[in-house]
Amino acid sequence: MSNSKQSATFNKSSMLTDTPLVSIIIGNYNYERFVGQAIDSALKQTYRNIEVIVVDDGSKDKSREVIAQYGEQVIPILKENGGQPSNYNAGFAQSKGEIICFLDSDDMFVPDKVEKVVKIFNSSEEIGWCFHSMQLIDVDNYHLSVTNTPNYITRECDFRPLINVGRIPPHIPPCSGLCFRRSLLEKILPMPAPKIITNNDYYVKFMAVGLSKGFILSDALTLQKIHGNNAATLRKDRQDQKARKFMYTSLWIKQEFPNFYKFANKLMAVGIALNLEAGNKDSENIKTIKNYLSSISNREKLNIYSRVAYYYLKSLIIR
Repeated sequence: MSNSKQSATFNKSSMLTDTPLVSIIIGNYNYERFVGQAIDSALKQTYRNIEVIVVDDGSKDKSREVIAQYGEQVIPILKENGGQPSNYNAGFAQSKGEIICFLDSDDMFVPDKVEKVVKIFNSSEEIGWCFHSMQLIDVDNYHLSVTNTPNYITRECDFRPLINVGRIPPHIPPCSGLCFRRSLLEKILPMPAPKIITNNDYYVKFMAVGLSKGFILSDALTLQKIHGNNAATLRKDRQDQKARKFMYTSLWIKQEFPNFYKFANKLMAVGIALNLEAGNKDSENIKTIKNYLSSISNREKLNIYSRVAYYYLKSLIIR
């Protein structure tokens, strides 16, 4: 990746029109029972200058039949199974919007989400991303009392100093709470998309906050459905998969944004600690750890091992 791609300075292409085109990219895999609700929520936005792109990631159920029912209201991308990173790449490559909003097919946007997000981006050319709170719901669309976006306060944010010194910023919402200026995403996508990683938005959101200031909204602008088969939210039984997401994100950052090496090392330490917590039985994770550690200095290794010890011991105490 060239130095110009790593630059966080926006040029004239980042300036928006008064009513910019907004691309809503919906990623779907085997969610025939939910994808129609997600599409409906995108099409019923109060802000009308939108395009809705539905990326179907090789579904084996009747998802594609549901998508086909919407005809020219949506732009379908029907691809082989490749995982969430490949969905991001395919959807963004097809999009034309000045603002990009991602939506998982088991979630729904509230009607005025895009309208509120556009106002934020129009308020300042320096804002490259806008993240917001989410309301968790059950399969019958009733609100749940738990949250995965705690203590959000509406404010402009700049987490770049944290990323530069290797610190993880405060909690960032999952996919359906992420919105970006196109000129920022062009610095990040396409992203690596190995099939071994089926679900990972860490790379996109961490690099976004590492490259640009942004805005957080306390408004719950997405309804996130909890249905027992969620990839990550409220799941405690997939620590080895969570560890792998941190590890691969670390590898990708080290490869694509080497100036963020401190942050990459921090993510690797978290990944190793999670892998230990999961029993350290995943051979792919163990191989990834060995490869990463073999490519860094002894001083960096010592720093990582120290962090791993701290995180792992902390997890034991919390238990």
